[in-house]
Amino acid sequence: MPQSIKFHLDENVDHAIARGLRLHGIDVTTTADAGLIGADDLKQITFAQKTGRVIFSHDDDLLTILRQTPQHTGIVFCAKNRRTIGHIIKWLITIWQVLDPEDMANQVEFI
Repeated sequence: MPQSIKFHLDENVDHAIARGLRLHGIDVTTTADAGLIGADDLKQITFAQKTGRVIFSHDDDLLTILRQTPQHTGIVFCAKNRRTIGHIIKWLITIWQVLDPEDMANQVEFI
């Protein structure tokens, strides 16, 4: 049986997204949950790698740092205010339903 993707939402993501994902039984952490408030992107990536989580972010700086850290557990990116919270939740649920953690390794999905 394939493993399900687990998500980590970085600091600039609305907590309503975490709540929405949890209502669907999806394992998700937030920066606050992980004690990473104010942590830089590299620490967020390191946390995600250690815990096997795909990062969801609105922070385009995170995409820049991937040049320095090409090995990661996966990133899902959506520009801030480009999609509604409901739309983001639906996309993340779809990713969770369709992809395995191995599919997301070192990949960036844009929504």
